[in-house]
Amino acid sequence: MNLTRFSFKAADQAALHLQAFRSLNTADVVERLNRLKPAVAGAAFTGLADDRAINVLEQPELQRAPQLLQALAPARQAALLEGMADDRAADLVQALEPQAQAIVLSDLAALAPASAHAVQKLMRYRPRTAGSLMTTEYVAVPADWSVAQVLDHVREVERKRETVYAIHVLRPGSDVLQQVVTLRRLITGQAGDNVLTVAQVNPPVTVSPLTDQQEVARLIRRHDLLSIAVVDEQQRMLGIVTVDDIIDTMMAEGTEDAHKFGGMEALDAPYMQIGFWQMIRKRAGWLCALFVGEMLTASAMQHFEGELDKALVLTLFIPLIMSSGGNSGSQATSLLIRSLALRELTLRDWWRVGLRELPTGMLLGAILGVIAIVRVAVWQTAGIYDYGPHWMLVALTVGAALVGIVTFGSLSGSLLPFLLQRLRFDPASASAPFVATLVDVTGLVIYFSIALAILSGTLL
Repeated sequence: MNLTRFSFKAADQAALHLQAFRSLNTADVVERLNRLKPAVAGAAFTGLADDRAINVLEQPELQRAPQLLQALAPARQAALLEGMADDRAADLVQALEPQAQAIVLSDLAALAPASAHAVQKLMRYRPRTAGSLMTTEYVAVPADWSVAQVLDHVREVERKRETVYAIHVLRPGSDVLQQVVTLRRLITGQAGDNVLTVAQVNPPVTVSPLTDQQEVARLIRRHDLLSIAVVDEQQRMLGIVTVDDIIDTMMAEGTEDAHKFGGMEALDAPYMQIGFWQMIRKRAGWLCALFVGEMLTASAMQHFEGELDKALVLTLFIPLIMSSGGNSGSQATSLLIRSLALRELTLRDWWRVGLRELPTGMLLGAILGVIAIVRVAVWQTAGIYDYGPHWMLVALTVGAALVGIVTFGSLSGSLLPFLLQRLRFDPASASAPFVATLVDVTGLVIYFSIALAILSGTLL
């Protein structure tokens, strides 16, 4: 009885939202669907016309897209997938359970064999590669066509291609890419001239289907492209990666890196859609690892327990010392992770980075050390706090320790991403909490070692 009431309620709400959708653009419809409860969103999506539903499904911002697709009858699922860009259709099908994938692909093959073949082909490529991002819907013409023939062809296929801004000129009788012509240059050419007369001077920029998506993004940015051709070893066209697809992918990867940099596993769904126990699993692992690392800090303090008993004043500066080292390490890590992601640096540059960060860390540590010494001196002379008869040595200890710890933090924070990349891990795993934990432990050892050297014979 309750389920019946709920279904009627969901249907009533869906009808109201469906009426509102008529005055909204696609982006607003997607935003509204994301805010609705799953049952209401599914019912509202079912009521959309096919053209509108295809436009909605093609938006990367749409959450629960596979679930919305499965809310439809199998025949309609296939019809919508056939009308979508092949790359987006492949993404949706790949997100389904294996059994649901088989059913959808079977229906799609019965409706449109070519689309089903293209989707299955794209699903075979490894995630985060050009092959997984590319679409097989591109404009291609033989090299012996005239400008007029190409323009007529563009008008004919415009609605069936993801982009017409780049026309791929193939060797006659083959799929071998010979040149790329932009639509802007094409419309400036003489109608009777060969299409190659308006082609770009430079050879076309291409990638293989196994090229990493970050490299694809770098090439698109470097050459200011709207799309990039994906070719095999014989330079035969396989598809194209468009700039909007790579932007969506890079935004998703940036979100993933931000999660990792915060010291946790990346979330694979929006925050409010992650279940409680799934959130615990995502966060508990790294948190426990960091906690175990911080336990080494207690071990280090226990090792210097005698020194702490003799010079209790040193404990006052432990939070200051540890946070300064962690902050410097986090700064360096943030800079290096981004530089590695943008390919501004390679693994071979690690020693150059080390040579650069060594004096940088020393100078930054010296600046903080001077501030700490001045602070101790002001507090002592102003009577705010009495650091004892050897306060000048205490101030010197804190200042020297800051130089050593900030230098170590800068070096470890800058070189750790190189080490992780060399071990084939994501450099973003060198998160700020991880670096801070590393520097905390070593920072205490540096601090008390310097204290033993300076204060031996006085406080120690």
